[in-house]
Amino acid sequence: MARPLRIAYVAYRGNMNSGGQGIYLWFLAREMARLGHEVSVFVGPPYPDPMPFAKVTELPNRQLWAKWVLGQQDQIVSTEKPLDILKPLNFYELAASRLGFLPEPFAFSVRALTHLTKHLREKGGFDLVHDVQCLGYGLLGLRALGLPVVTTVHHPLTVDRRASFIRDETFDDALGTMKFYPIGMQSFVARRLDCVLTSSEASARQIVQDFGVRPEMIRNVRNGLDTELFSPDPEVERNENELLCIGRSADPNKGIRTLIQSIARLPAHITLTLVDDDSPENQVRRWARELGVQNRLHLTGRVEVSELIGLYRRAAVVVVPSRYEGFGLPAVEAMACGTPVVATRAGALPEVIDLTGGGVLAERDDPNSIAEAIRRLLENTEARALMAKRGREQVARKLSWPQIAAATANVYAETVDRSRRGRPTTTMTSESVGH
Repeated sequence: MARPLRIAYVAYRGNMNSGGQGIYLWFLAREMARLGHEVSVFVGPPYPDPMPFAKVTELPNRQLWAKWVLGQQDQIVSTEKPLDILKPLNFYELAASRLGFLPEPFAFSVRALTHLTKHLREKGGFDLVHDVQCLGYGLLGLRALGLPVVTTVHHPLTVDRRASFIRDETFDDALGTMKFYPIGMQSFVARRLDCVLTSSEASARQIVQDFGVRPEMIRNVRNGLDTELFSPDPEVERNENELLCIGRSADPNKGIRTLIQSIARLPAHITLTLVDDDSPENQVRRWARELGVQNRLHLTGRVEVSELIGLYRRAAVVVVPSRYEGFGLPAVEAMACGTPVVATRAGALPEVIDLTGGGVLAERDDPNSIAEAIRRLLENTEARALMAKRGREQVARKLSWPQIAAATANVYAETVDRSRRGRPTTTMTSESVGH
């Protein structure tokens, strides 16, 4: 193994319930510590679960944007320290939130720059900084201090912005979408860092196209999974008539409406369990009612990880009907639990299926194609068993966190070495974009 490095992770939201970045941060930091590296984490709220393997610095954030969205204006000004709201970054966040912008990435990056600068002055340096999907201007300040800085982009925010435009119904909605996503800042910063890590070739191509990052700066190290946690259990009985999907119907990229149309084309005894908001206002209920399949749809609401694993183990097939995925974690989680997958030819999903052999592909936005792929798998028990075994084996071999951490550590070592030798700070990919 290369010599141990001093790694500083920066993440503007650290909790696992805040999205994929929290999960990615926790597991990658743990694996780097296991590899013998010295790990420090500078993180904003909501803060991560305990990280005994790292030195954690919790950076303050009044979460003013969330307070505006949730109608908690009475909590914006602290009763104990009311003048705190006038501090420059707090006031910026207040004003930006009020105008409909998302201020957290920029504000966090400035706070991270301040804290890391103080750390460098008082306690010594780091060999490398790894940003987790913030891409705020403060990172350029860290780089100006002589620190190599890499970032992880699972997919560029342009993907989310396009999905938001699909949802928008009025000009004001579209204007809100334009203001909300800090794409100009993120693309500007991404082009000026030492390396961009991502999780698929599809995502790499999207980063090149939408952010203008040079292909040679991007390294596909894939994404990791805890394959000890996500695992098969022969004691759990399969429901041969149950399909499972994890996806928010409010996100057009998840393709849930197309999946409901597919269910209407399958025999009446086939049911769908959907891990999504279970409120009466969820539009998926209306879609199912219009097609006469409301009695075959079960919405779970939010579930804990242990319950989610139980759902994976119980389902006959997991369906991922997405219009785009930068990686496709539900497909990988399903295969790790020994459940075959029907996925669409969208984004990184063909890569995942090709890598693992744990599922079959259907055409994107085509309910007939998805229904037919589901039907073929449900009717062939032997094929499902073979896919389940192969998918589990390949995920454990190629996508478990130790493998992903080792690949990431190699990128760190190359970046640090290049920085010390004063060579151009670009990273050649082993799986270059377009190959």
